[in-house]
Amino acid sequence: MKVGGAVIFQNPYDQLSDYDVYRNELRIGDLYEPLGFDSLWSVEHHFDDYTMCPDVLQFLSYYAGRTKNIQLGSMVVVLPWNNPMRVAEQVSVVDHYSNGRVILGLGRGLARIEFEGFGVSLSESRERFIEYATMIIEGLERGYCEFDGKYLKQVRRDIRPKPFKSFRGRTYAAAVSPESARIMAKLGIGILLIPQKPWEAVAQELSEYRTIYKQVNGGEALPTIAAGWVFCDRNAEKAREMAFKYIGGYWNSALRHYEMTSEHFGKAKGYEYYEQMAKNLQGAGKDASVEYFLNLQVWGTPEMCFNKINDIRKRVNADHFTGVFSYAGMPYEQAEASLRLFAQEVMPELKKLNGTQAEAA
Repeated sequence: MKVGGAVIFQNPYDQLSDYDVYRNELRIGDLYEPLGFDSLWSVEHHFDDYTMCPDVLQFLSYYAGRTKNIQLGSMVVVLPWNNPMRVAEQVSVVDHYSNGRVILGLGRGLARIEFEGFGVSLSESRERFIEYATMIIEGLERGYCEFDGKYLKQVRRDIRPKPFKSFRGRTYAAAVSPESARIMAKLGIGILLIPQKPWEAVAQELSEYRTIYKQVNGGEALPTIAAGWVFCDRNAEKAREMAFKYIGGYWNSALRHYEMTSEHFGKAKGYEYYEQMAKNLQGAGKDASVEYFLNLQVWGTPEMCFNKINDIRKRVNADHFTGVFSYAGMPYEQAEASLRLFAQEVMPELKKLNGTQAEAA
């Protein structure tokens, strides 16, 4: 099994200067390759303290020059907020910088603050995503982009520098709703799972995704990449306390950023799945909501963390786990200690695991 690490640049309630957050988070990023991680990731978000990485491909370009072997993943490039021709070019550039180490993750976005900031309608996001993703995926394989769709009108233009290596087998998309999983199957790309709902429901939707993928593409779907928020400590009680404080703090920041408990959440076209999520969250108390999210994440002693990731691996047929180790204003020293313990005691055992297809639920 491969193991990755992510850097997300959170600054909840502006506890630090953005400058200090960047200094600390880049220190975390600099640890991943020396500690033996297989991949390094970041996200794309805009306009508030939720996460402050507005250009994930720019971030990966930085690390293409600071690293030698580690894979570089986008979690994700949010296509409706970007010019898809430029995305294709930028992806090719980072792949050249890194000698083919890019894992391309794509998504369609959710937060109203971000769609309004870019003047894009939430109700258009699914159709825009399908058009943009189709052009980018096809363009990276054939070396040029061309598309005539409802939203995207792109005359034929070459991608320069020309892609020198296929992106098949290393292109993924984040999918939360069942409809999104079906779209990814038809596009022929893998699933990047960012845990937000019970693993049983995820496993059921992945089964449908794999069936459609095989029907459309004539072969087996890629194993899943699973992500999760991690806190590792030798003391189980301390790990529980820190997880509730910081993983719970992350979840509360997500509730604020996405406005998950507001009346409008899930009302836009293409986001109907989220309406039920909003109703469930509105009916739960604050602590119950945090406990729900904690149960999906990875925290505890090294043994507990290994067992949780192994369980996730089996449930969703994952061959790659990416941990987020710094979030919600956690002091750098605590994030580093958790990360180093995980790298020392959990990661070597995870790397011994294989046979995800045979063990998949």
